Amino acid sequence: MNKKVLWKVLGGFLAVAILAAACAPKVVEAPVAEPAAEEAEAPVAEAPAAAAVAPVEPEEFNFGMLLVGPHNDGGWSQAHYDAGLYVEKNVTGAKMQYLENVYVGTGGLPQGVTEADVAADMVSKGAKLIIFNSDAMQDKAIEFANAHPDIPVIHASGDSAWKDGINYKDIPNLFNVMGRMEYGKMMAGCAAALTTKTGKIGYLGPLINSETRRFASSAYLGARYCWTNYLNKKAEDLKFKVTWIGFWFYIPGVSTDPTQVADDFYNTGYDVVLSGIDTTEGLVEAGKLRAAGKTVWAIPYDYKDACAEANDFCLGVPYFNWGPSYVEQINKISNGSFKAGFDWLKPDWKNINNPDTSIVGFTKGAALSAEASAILDKFIDALAGGLNLFAGPMNYQDKTIFLKDGENATDQQIWYLPQLLEGMEGQSVSK
Repeated sequence: MNKKVLWKVLGGFLAVAILAAACAPKVVEAPVAEPAAEEAEAPVAEAPAAAAVAPVEPEEFNFGMLLVGPHNDGGWSQAHYDAGLYVEKNVTGAKMQYLENVYVGTGGLPQGVTEADVAADMVSKGAKLIIFNSDAMQDKAIEFANAHPDIPVIHASGDSAWKDGINYKDIPNLFNVMGRMEYGKMMAGCAAALTTKTGKIGYLGPLINSETRRFASSAYLGARYCWTNYLNKKAEDLKFKVTWIGFWFYIPGVSTDPTQVADDFYNTGYDVVLSGIDTTEGLVEAGKLRAAGKTVWAIPYDYKDACAEANDFCLGVPYFNWGPSYVEQINKISNGSFKAGFDWLKPDWKNINNPDTSIVGFTKGAALSAEASAILDKFIDALAGGLNLFAGPMNYQDKTIFLKDGENATDQQIWYLPQLLEGMEGQSVSK
């Protein structure tokens, strides 16, 4: 396909998405939200010295968002889409254009078109900021940022702007943001451990990488802590199994069907399934099996309202709230103070479900018992007070030492976790 034809295809493809964005709720001119107060202990790497991006006129701010999945997936991509709507409501004149299913591996793009191409087309349509919403887009986010040094770029979940990270690139217009979902996963694991009747918890995992290993391991640590410390049961009596599907959501012919994986868990005695994927198959299957007379529960992921699909069988959902962080960076772009940097942000421990301050939250589901809810609150208070579950002694899954007695994991050790942990069943690395 020659370049002229390629861009005609891309232009038509993007036109559909931009039309869809135009159908979103009307932009509301509202006071700009105050940026979330940064906790003193929050690990934020210093931004590399660079010239600030030029200010933009406050009357209009068009921004583009690339979503790896559907904007209404009930998970990861919808959390980002809703963050875009939050920006529109809280930044005067802000308007979002977006495209969903933007990843070359999903078949959602025309042949020969990449995420960087989509971003460039959005800029041609007026975007003054591009948000890449998936770890899978890291290479193309870097490519685009280097090719368009005058356009600020936010890459959610990446680490290429982390000066202390192993993938650091000195790119003045690139910013990374990520929530410390490790805490949310610990809460989810705790809720699962407090509820299971069989002592068997399944974890529905996406692809295998450092992020997914550390989240699955965090869920296990939360489950083990609540199992042993609040229920006074033996750690070896808790079974925690991870099964990976091969991608963030189901792609026929590419990934394993998460519906089948969830069924396999439920039909082999795993009565609580935690999801680590972008979509809600685990919860949907729990509802079907409940209707068939099985006593099972589920914990979805990513999106604050994910339990709505089957709330009577949902224990809760750890979720991301990206809106306040995006507003903060857009305000910096508007006043000329935007710089490259890396934010890995904790929940707002004063209120983890505050929509204007907390990047990570946990919505309790209707299936969580009053007793379990009270214990979970106690556990959350302990985390807020400094409880650190990434503390030694602790081994990797292959029984080699991860942390010695009295040793706490560094941010790098957690972010780049190379294996699952001892006590977990499942594959640690891709074959």
